[in-house]
Amino acid sequence: MTPPIERTSPMKTLASLLLAALVAASPLALAKKRIEKATDMPTFTYKVEGKLEDLVRDAGAFGRFAAQVRRDNQSVLDGYEIADKAAHRDLLAVQAQIDFLEGRYAEAAKRAEEIRALEEKPADKLISGMAIRTMVAAQAKVGDTTSEAYRREVGRLVAAELAKHPFAVIENDIKSYKSSAEIIGEALILGGVRDRLQPVVDKAGGVMSSDFAPAIVRSRFALVTRLPLKQVLVDTYSAYLAANKVEKADIWAARDVALPEGAGLAPVRIAIWDSGVDAPIFKDRAVRDAAGKPLFIAFDVFENPSKSPLVPIPAELRDRLPTMKSRMKGLSDLQSNVDSPEASEVKAALSKLKREEYKAVVEELGLAGNYSHGTHVAGIAMAGNPYARLLNARLEFGYKLLPDPCPSRELAEKNARNMKAYVDFFRKNGVRVVNMSWGGTAKSLENDLELCNIGKNPEERKAIARGYFDMQKKALDAAIRGAPGILFVAAAGNSNADAAFEEAIPADLSAPNLLTVGAVDKAGDEAPFTSYGPTVKAHANGYQVESYLPGGDRVAFSGTSMASPQVAGLAAKMLAVNPKLKPAEVIAIILATVDKTVDGRRFLVHPAKALEAAKAKAKKG
Repeated sequence: MTPPIERTSPMKTLASLLLAALVAASPLALAKKRIEKATDMPTFTYKVEGKLEDLVRDAGAFGRFAAQVRRDNQSVLDGYEIADKAAHRDLLAVQAQIDFLEGRYAEAAKRAEEIRALEEKPADKLISGMAIRTMVAAQAKVGDTTSEAYRREVGRLVAAELAKHPFAVIENDIKSYKSSAEIIGEALILGGVRDRLQPVVDKAGGVMSSDFAPAIVRSRFALVTRLPLKQVLVDTYSAYLAANKVEKADIWAARDVALPEGAGLAPVRIAIWDSGVDAPIFKDRAVRDAAGKPLFIAFDVFENPSKSPLVPIPAELRDRLPTMKSRMKGLSDLQSNVDSPEASEVKAALSKLKREEYKAVVEELGLAGNYSHGTHVAGIAMAGNPYARLLNARLEFGYKLLPDPCPSRELAEKNARNMKAYVDFFRKNGVRVVNMSWGGTAKSLENDLELCNIGKNPEERKAIARGYFDMQKKALDAAIRGAPGILFVAAAGNSNADAAFEEAIPADLSAPNLLTVGAVDKAGDEAPFTSYGPTVKAHANGYQVESYLPGGDRVAFSGTSMASPQVAGLAAKMLAVNPKLKPAEVIAIILATVDKTVDGRRFLVHPAKALEAAKAKAKKG
């Protein structure tokens, strides 16, 4: 499965208007083929001469490569109707970046506006494409994009654009933009190209698929256009945030309910199906085995049974654990625009990263995220409920730049068996609610196969990935449906895309005892990262939510991973006051008491109302 990590999405020459009109009017005109799933997107291959870093750095070599990428992207844009606007935007973003890099500034600006027209979230509708727009306008006025005058003009234009928009709508996005600008550096830009993609291309005989080609475009765009603007962007975003220190209203304080101790309510067992939980933090609320140890089930990254309740830290990294946890806090503080020693340290470490440090530092951050994730999620699910009883169900996610282990039929078959083993464990131990803040997609399996040099071509990888993915999806769906007395709560995902288009599991599954949750912030505004789609039926706070790290430290993290346990915790509270509720009834009450927003995109859970409805139903018998 794919780890629960924040990620960002990847970034038409038009035919003549007369020709387009003639073709459209012709009875022979063919309707565009429709792409319904991410795996249906056409895949192309490119022959790469020399090193990828040279391709990124050399304008001539990049131009020859980019021309092929632009041609193929355009063929998709011209020949297909893409069901997911996010995937459509991604193609246009790559085209816009190539246009700007090659001096076609008007075309770049036009594409930026096409992207904005496809945006769905309020903040994105306002500031999407701001970077391209302001750089194009600055170039038109100043000319030389390497000059100090150009950099100043970009800063002035960004500030002017930000001033036009309501702070409350764009605040979270600008904080994210600022943190990204603060950590950018040459090693961070090129590290993935050198240490992740280059080994893959070498093994494939100099061939790369279009799944990874956008990374080359983004790297050159960042190196040539963004890195020189680093300081002016940091200064501009900082000044804007400093001038708008307005705390958003917290809608959750009035909605949340903490159950009182000593009220004699029913204990409710919650399983945190995640990367592992430091159960002793929760003391007597952790369910224990006959020997008095916290009860758990775990399988490692090889899908073998594990005796470790947390992700094992390699011996050579154990002394680094305090630094790893500190950097997790630092990254969170950066995202929140909090000036802290941890934020300063991680900002300096990443922005000044040396070439040879990239792999170790990035993998260490990935391991730290996996080590911390499950405990953080558990703290949210258990909050305000002295009757919640915790069980730990540990998955193990990869954290290395290259897959280890690589996908295989054996692993897929073991994973499918383990899905049933987890759910059997839940049933055996009386679990009523399970939180699942993780996900995986068929496309991610395709990418892993390419990274491992498995499959002769994209078509073969698609077929292999589809076989593995469908096996795992079927097993997970069957396991969930086979436990109708357990409520499963899933995180929607953090790719700002349609979970159904991506075929994200478990988010895209549809079962009567499964509820998928998207993320908003404390004011109920849609989180920039949250995925969406027809299966996402509820939204909860997933922006800078404070909870535990292993060992008991507390820190705030963001993600749909933090929104999902809010709803799992609510379900456990409802079952504490009304143990007779069935999963479908819990879901029905939660959805009947949500506040639907005017834009129709958000369904904000209301714990107080849901809990009262559960109590009322108990009184009626």
